[in-house]
Amino acid sequence: MTTTPIHPGAPTPGITSGGREAPLNSSAQQRSRVREGLPYPLGANWDGLGVNFAIFSAHATKVELCLFSEDGEEELERIELPEFTDEVWHGYLPDARPGQLYGYRVHGPYEPENGHRFNANKLLIDPCARQLVGELKWDDALYGYTIGHEDGDLSFDERDSAPFIPKCRVIDPAFTWGRSREIHVPWDRTIFYEAHVRGMTMLNPKVNEAMRGTFSGLSDPAVLDHLRNLGVSSLELMPIHAFADDRHLQEKGLHNYWGYNTLCFFAPHPAYMATNTISEFKQMVACCHAVGIEVILDVVYNHTAEGNEMGPTLSWKGIDNASYYRLMPEEKRYYINDTGTGNTVNLSHPRVLQMVTDSLRYWADEMRVDGFRFDLATILGREPHGFDEGGGFLDSCRQDPLLSQCKLIAEPWDCGPGGYQVGGFPPGWAEWNDKFRDNMRAFWKGDEGQLAEFATRLTGSADLFNHRGRKPYSSVNFITAHDGFTLRDLVTYSEKHNEANGEDNNDGHDDNHSWNHGVEGETDDPEIRELRMRQIRNMLATLMFSQGTPMLLAGDEFGRTQGGNNNAYCQDSEIGWVNWELDQEGRDLLAFTRHIIALRRRYPMLHRSRFLTGDWNDELEVRDVTWLTPDAEEMDVGTWEADHSRAIGVLLDGRAQPTGIRRAGSHSTLLMIVNAHHEPITWTLPEVSSGRHWVFRLNTAAPASREGEHFDFGSTYEVEGRSMVMLELVRDDNGAIRNG
Repeated sequence: MTTTPIHPGAPTPGITSGGREAPLNSSAQQRSRVREGLPYPLGANWDGLGVNFAIFSAHATKVELCLFSEDGEEELERIELPEFTDEVWHGYLPDARPGQLYGYRVHGPYEPENGHRFNANKLLIDPCARQLVGELKWDDALYGYTIGHEDGDLSFDERDSAPFIPKCRVIDPAFTWGRSREIHVPWDRTIFYEAHVRGMTMLNPKVNEAMRGTFSGLSDPAVLDHLRNLGVSSLELMPIHAFADDRHLQEKGLHNYWGYNTLCFFAPHPAYMATNTISEFKQMVACCHAVGIEVILDVVYNHTAEGNEMGPTLSWKGIDNASYYRLMPEEKRYYINDTGTGNTVNLSHPRVLQMVTDSLRYWADEMRVDGFRFDLATILGREPHGFDEGGGFLDSCRQDPLLSQCKLIAEPWDCGPGGYQVGGFPPGWAEWNDKFRDNMRAFWKGDEGQLAEFATRLTGSADLFNHRGRKPYSSVNFITAHDGFTLRDLVTYSEKHNEANGEDNNDGHDDNHSWNHGVEGETDDPEIRELRMRQIRNMLATLMFSQGTPMLLAGDEFGRTQGGNNNAYCQDSEIGWVNWELDQEGRDLLAFTRHIIALRRRYPMLHRSRFLTGDWNDELEVRDVTWLTPDAEEMDVGTWEADHSRAIGVLLDGRAQPTGIRRAGSHSTLLMIVNAHHEPITWTLPEVSSGRHWVFRLNTAAPASREGEHFDFGSTYEVEGRSMVMLELVRDDNGAIRNG
């Protein structure tokens, strides 16, 4: 073991790769005391007396801990970690304290053809660092090879990358949670609200300007009151792990706004912390919990910011490239790219699996988040032979006593072979259901042949999820998400308009199932505006009244627009931010959204924990769902299969068996009438045993209609074209049917 003090004229030791090690640049004389320490836990951990440093690398020959000045500008000392236990390098500094900035230099062979890319000239981020300080400053020195060299990535670069890399900070994890409580919203009562930390508050005039775009901004009462009054249960935040701002975007004056480019799986993104302290994130979680709102994190464990063989050396690539990444079996110089981002994290390696599950446990335990949405989750279940629902990562989450109690949501696709796995994840997981998205868009647009699938999606997508004891809430239903049009843009643009992204409008999806209703873009035509707003109300109501778990995109509740940009990943600007200055249309839509969320929460028949089957129950003499024609007759095969069929009645009988115990339910019976035709249809209201008449609850064509109007059995109700109506059954004994 050696420590390297900084003094003028100090010799620089050589490195095994044959290159020259970056020189030290300080005049400090004192050496830190070093002890052996422990190989666990990984990372830099303060125990109240000192700091234990531990880092995994199976193929390194030496690991040096580099200590930096408070401003991160000056490297003060290099300390060789003295012990190597079970492929973990470790040492203990009794003089180190929280606030200490550090990084690593890892020695080993630079042999890209064998999968090894060690280069001790490159300062590396600790994969388990709890906080990063400073920005990634793009420079050619960040690359392990010399850019422009005739040998490409086989060349070796000797420049020091320390001036350009964020530094890791040792933290004190102490935080007083006080009366903060766990939430545990039941799945069948969960409503997700997908938002971006910056986008949610940057234009909110009620949030202190200095706090906008940060965790403190999300903690503002104005934000929390909006979420609580809206009625959502769970705030799903787009990536908050520290991430890199892509070089090619910076060169175009753009930014990696969405954050799907991870630098560290344990550290919050520095720009999201107004106070530059970890406690700011904890305070945000505590504030959300105080008003009954869960915090869900969108996490990216499938790839990192280091790209392919031509990418930079920032952390994992220089620590142990052959372990952390999936490499081509016969050509280890190259990366398997199942993510479409250049590299794929190797979850088949036990230490890499440990890193990811340790990260999840850290956020769930120490930071008290309530669940995770996994970007490109098929990658996480992918073994060398392909996707496996019994793969190591998926199994580890199911058996873990902490993680198994969190909400686990998969984005069930990637771009690798067999990557589309909607419905293929094991019990205990929920999944984003893009089939719901596509069908609901196509149905309300008026496409032919959508009715049968519409019924399937409305009732929880049993074709995908009704197996192995999975429940309807396994389907996370959404019509819009961060990736694609907002709901307003979905009814305003038939084509994408991504010119601001600088890619000649070639980026983003082309198949959006969108419709501009006659004019591309915004218009003053009152008929078109009214129809667009009605279509928005139709899709919002369908989302909230479908079985499964609804997810609402931030701003859709009042008609936010991105100007037709359906790929705002690089728009850290007013294009990507939520505009809180509402016109009358926006205020009316917000009131409507609150109303339909309240209806969903009021009526258990809209969020059952059992799949609807439509089967007759002889014992209870009831059918949980009945599909009706405008004449109040049951749908027949011909009507289901007719391409022109665009209207249906959905009778949800509250007397249906609510659980596995064979007993009648006592919930409200509801009738939903859906008409995607462009013309009105006259409906005969059906008679239901034990009922007296129907009472009006909702009409998307006339959202200001007064609730409570009564309609007798057999009477008719004209349902406007492209609209949805809901009525509630009143029992014949004049008693109110229990809602919850």
